[in-house]
Amino acid sequence: MRLTCPYCGERDLREFSYKGSADYASRPDADAAPAAWDDYLHLRENPAGPTEELWHHTPCGTWIKATRDTRTHAFQGTVAAAGDKA
Repeated sequence: MRLTCPYCGERDLREFSYKGSADYASRPDADAAPAAWDDYLHLRENPAGPTEELWHHTPCGTWIKATRDTRTHAFQGTVAAAGDKA
């Protein structure tokens, strides 16, 4: 599989590390109830179909936001998640 880095172009997927959903939950305050922390740490959506994910391109250090179909694992597009290289 291939994934496109905005700086390096199309690259082998082995150069990237999956870092999770791009629709991550907001972190609770330090004094939040235990139930809020439990939800934040353990409850995640598991949608079927196109999802936005964060990937890290190790060689250049760029964070990528990619759209991937979880049913077929096909990437539908990528953009830099942060404006510049990390």
